[in-house]
Amino acid sequence: MAKTSKTDWERLAKLNDPNIDTSDIPELGEDFFRHAELRVPTKQAVTIRLDSDVLEWFKGQGAGYQTRINQLLRQYMQAQQKHRQ
Repeated sequence: MAKTSKTDWERLAKLNDPNIDTSDIPELGEDFFRHAELRVPTKQAVTIRLDSDVLEWFKGQGAGYQTRINQLLRQYMQAQQKHRQ
């Protein structure tokens, strides 16, 4: 059975930045940024067989289709990881 969200997404979509309460989120100080590191996940080239209509659909969405496929696979992976915990 699918979970339903109790979040009022329509109301949230209408909020602009000054109307969002961030009082419970601490500001990040200079110390944080001094020690912060940018970590970009490494990519690995692979060969994958996709149905031709699936590949054409992704390509039809424009540049970055491989990134979009990767994002969808990541979302699926994360959902499966949460489900199995």
